[in-house]
Amino acid sequence: MSSQTRLQDHTVAILATNGVEQVELTEPRDAVEKAGARTVLVSLESGEIQAMNHDTEAADKFRVDQVMGDVSIDDFDALILPGGTTNPDKLRQNPDAVRFVREFVEARKPVGVICHGPWTLVEADVVRGRTLTSYPSVRTDIRNAGGIVVDEEVVVDGQLVSSRNPRDLPAFCEKIIDVFAAAPVRS
Repeated sequence: MSSQTRLQDHTVAILATNGVEQVELTEPRDAVEKAGARTVLVSLESGEIQAMNHDTEAADKFRVDQVMGDVSIDDFDALILPGGTTNPDKLRQNPDAVRFVREFVEARKPVGVICHGPWTLVEADVVRGRTLTSYPSVRTDIRNAGGIVVDEEVVVDGQLVSSRNPRDLPAFCEKIIDVFAAAPVRS
C-alpha cells in the first residue's frame, strides 16, 4: 500500500478550540491527509478558531467543520488532540469534549495526543495505568491521575500515541499514521 493510501478510508477528528498551537494542528492534519485520510476539525463552537504560535502569538484562524455537540465517535476512525496551553484547558472544562475523548479511548479507537493535549485525557480519567509522554508541566497531572510518564519523543501504549512538544512532530506524525492504519476502519 502506498503512503498516499494508507489511511484511505479513514476519517480523523481533530478536537481543538481557541488557543491551539498551530503547528500541532497543521502538521498532524497534513500528514494524515497526505496518507489519504479525511480530517474534520471539531470544536466547541461553530465559525473559526484562533491558533497560536508559542502560546502567545496569534497565528492563523481555522474554519470549524463540526461542533462538538453534533458529533459521535461513530463518525470517526481516529482522533488527534493537539496542544497549546489554553486549548486543552478549555476542552477539559467542556463536558461534551471530555465525554467524546473518554468514549474514544474506551472504544479502543486510536488517539494521537501531543504537548499539553493530555490534560483532556486526564480530565476524561483515561490515563490510569497508561504510559505516555507530554510537555513537562503536564506530567504531574498525568501521574496524579494514575498514568505512567516517560520522557521520550513518541510513546505508543495500545491505541494511544503521545509526544512531548513541536520538536517531536516528525516522529509523532509518522507514528500516528502507523497506529491509525493498523486500527479497524468503521463500517
